[in-house]
Amino acid sequence: MKFVMNHNNINVRDMDKSLKFYEEAFGLKVARTKVAEDGSFILNFLQDENKFWQLELTWLRDHQDTPYDLGENEIHLGLVTDDYEGAHALHEKMGCICYENHAMGIYFVEDPDGYWVEVVPPNHK
Repeated sequence: MKFVMNHNNINVRDMDKSLKFYEEAFGLKVARTKVAEDGSFILNFLQDENKFWQLELTWLRDHQDTPYDLGENEIHLGLVTDDYEGAHALHEKMGCICYENHAMGIYFVEDPDGYWVEVVPPNHK
């Protein structure tokens, strides 16, 4: 038996704001969208150019006015970039870098809902 990573899900309060953030910050584009017939939810599946993993953004009508409780926010996404310096400059310009670990050679950005995304250089150990 074999498993392959397919997608991760996070819930968002403002779908348009989140779509803009993930496209600008990481180049992720909408691969497919599912809208509930009753309007209770919207799912957008974002992917990079490799198309082997997707990030599912879920908007819930009944939760759009209340921030999500992220607990201690110890869960995060991790993305590798082929241009670490360029990515850092972009994210610095966007004002979304929330933590840097210079000793490890990584940094984190925070999305509009408070989720953290780790940015890792190529061949990072």
